[in-house]
Amino acid sequence: MFHLSVPQMVFDEVSRLRLGRWETFLFSDHPGCIRTAEGYGIDGIHDLDAARGADVLVMPSWFSDRRPPSEAVCQLLKSEHAAGAVIVGLCLGAFPVADAGLIGERSAVTHWYAFDQLAQRHPVIDLDESVLYIDHGDVLTSAGTASGLDACLHFVRSRLGASAANAVARSLVIAPHREGGQAQYIERPLPPQPNDDSISRVMDWVTQHLSEPLNIEKMANAAHMSTRTFVRNFRAATGTTPAVWVRERRLDEARRMLEVTDESVDKIAAECGFGSPVTLRQHFAAAFKTSPTLYRRHFRSVPSSSA
Repeated sequence: MFHLSVPQMVFDEVSRLRLGRWETFLFSDHPGCIRTAEGYGIDGIHDLDAARGADVLVMPSWFSDRRPPSEAVCQLLKSEHAAGAVIVGLCLGAFPVADAGLIGERSAVTHWYAFDQLAQRHPVIDLDESVLYIDHGDVLTSAGTASGLDACLHFVRSRLGASAANAVARSLVIAPHREGGQAQYIERPLPPQPNDDSISRVMDWVTQHLSEPLNIEKMANAAHMSTRTFVRNFRAATGTTPAVWVRERRLDEARRMLEVTDESVDKIAAECGFGSPVTLRQHFAAAFKTSPTLYRRHFRSVPSSSA
């Protein structure tokens, strides 16, 4: 039930908040009424033909035995992909997407406990346990369970911008963006419990001081920890390093300012702590495969102050 509800909850919130006219519906090769793994009945399920012409087809999960999809499902995924639809495989939903031949030799992710089986079935796929989702533009896959929320919010962000995704996240009371990947959840000896309160306070402090130089020593001092202890606890709490996390927060703020302010790229670079517009452009292009100027043109939500 959770897997099925995730894309509906996120995408329907776009419509409820009047951020876009997005409509979701359920389809299956067994239309009518279905019974979930939890024993609940759901009726009103459309047949496969109803999915033809959709902008996005989501496989929210898959059977626990990872059985191959029916030929009808494979043909639907192939034909709609060829017609330009984005195909999304959340959690175990990566299996039918891979079985339909839509991933090929590209990278993908699924629930960590199914990595070995997916690798055996499709050895050419480059599986990556270090990420929560992978987006190739035409095909999107996510890691286990709750990572579907991250993937769906990412999809909203990629189509409507960071401000819209943040609005959806606030409405649903979930994080707009999480760092790290599911590698931190794979069964292995657990690290010592980090000082979450100290790390949380530093993270809040950093977001209020993005325009300043923020090296590890300064952050460790704010947490009242040694540098080594701080880095270890930060990684345990977030799944990533302080430097990577700070860079992502600077980029998030840069995107927000590009969308909702009329500030110049030079000013945004300074306000976000990049030091120079050249450095901002380099990091922005590496992260989002576009320039700040083109991003603003696509996602701008305030009129230009110039005539």
